Amino acid sequence: MALKDALLPEFDMEMASTRKTLERVPEEKFGWKPHDKSFSMGHLASHLANLPSWAVFGLQQDSIDIAPTDGSKVTTPQANSRKELLEMFDKNLAEGRAAIAAASDDLMSKPWSLKAGGQTLFTIPKAAVLRTWVMNHNIHHRAQLGVYLRLNGVPVPSIYGPTADEQGM
Repeated sequence: MALKDALLPEFDMEMASTRKTLERVPEEKFGWKPHDKSFSMGHLASHLANLPSWAVFGLQQDSIDIAPTDGSKVTTPQANSRKELLEMFDKNLAEGRAAIAAASDDLMSKPWSLKAGGQTLFTIPKAAVLRTWVMNHNIHHRAQLGVYLRLNGVPVPSIYGPTADEQGM
């Protein structure tokens, strides 16, 4: 079995759950934060909406420098409404899925590096980029967003089973 054929069903399932969560983000709470050190709800949701695009640069580039020496920063495009958020997610999802679907096992086995200030922090196979920096990263932040929703009285969607809000549905 090709690596992409093993990864795509999981990618599809996780992204469908992420979209369900993003659909519930209340626009009037985009600026809400549970703590001064936390992302705002809008920033966290925008980050989630952009994570599927990491499949594209993870497969099409050999590295990313999160703190380039030229001073430019990697930034997350920010949505200003739920509509923008979902449009951003759907676009990035389609592009990320297409990149995975087009990837050969040879490409997936090539090394990819995360750098900061030109220094390599670590190097992993591109298939591992998809698992860690796309899917696991998505799951982590989706769980955070679920807590944000709960703290704001927004029903949390079912992901791996019913939530307290959706039991018996």
